[in-house]
Amino acid sequence: MSDKVSVMIRLNGINKIYGAGEIKVEALKAIDLEIEKNEFIGLIGPSGSGKSTLMNIMGCLDTPTTGEYYLEDRNVETLNHNQLAEIRNEKIGFVFQSFNLLPYATAFENVELPMLFMGIKTKIRKDRTMELLDKVGLANRAAHKPNELSGGEMQRVAIARSLANYPSLILADEPTGNLDTQAGDEILAIFQDLWRQGHTIVVITHNPNISERAQRVVKLKDGRIENNGA
Repeated sequence: MSDKVSVMIRLNGINKIYGAGEIKVEALKAIDLEIEKNEFIGLIGPSGSGKSTLMNIMGCLDTPTTGEYYLEDRNVETLNHNQLAEIRNEKIGFVFQSFNLLPYATAFENVELPMLFMGIKTKIRKDRTMELLDKVGLANRAAHKPNELSGGEMQRVAIARSLANYPSLILADEPTGNLDTQAGDEILAIFQDLWRQGHTIVVITHNPNISERAQRVVKLKDGRIENNGA
């Protein structure tokens, strides 16, 4: 077993079952996985293999039916609703296939929003927002709303927003799914840069180029880990 200090995520015997009786679905079966701090993991597998379910458990958006999940050596099962919300806000940055941007807000306002919720002082918040937009190459698009941006630009805004509260873990669920090949590869390159800057990153993707970017590729099939890439 790895040194506890260096492990970001530890999943022990994770099972997830939906439904009951004859119509129950086993979404995850006996998942054992460790992800080190500052690892870049690509999570791949066919539709229905359990990737998004696993991502939701890692992101404290869902709980396993059985098994244990440790995030930075904290047993997530022991945390209450408020503690889980605190972890999601402060420890984890989420990036989704559908961008999840507020349509009426500018790129700047979308990135700034998590910091507003956290009560960050105005000058610090605004400086941080521009710093993040610059990091993803969109400082010159700060005043544009989502309908004025390309798909790739919207995903860049979403990535900038995910970084707002200095998360130690970034979880991305099919972040290139709605993008063309070039835009998708540019997004994966951004994640690679963030990994080099010290973030722990887990990306669910069908993009075949993930193996060129990620440090390790974990493959799921029928709710089980077929290959953990170690």
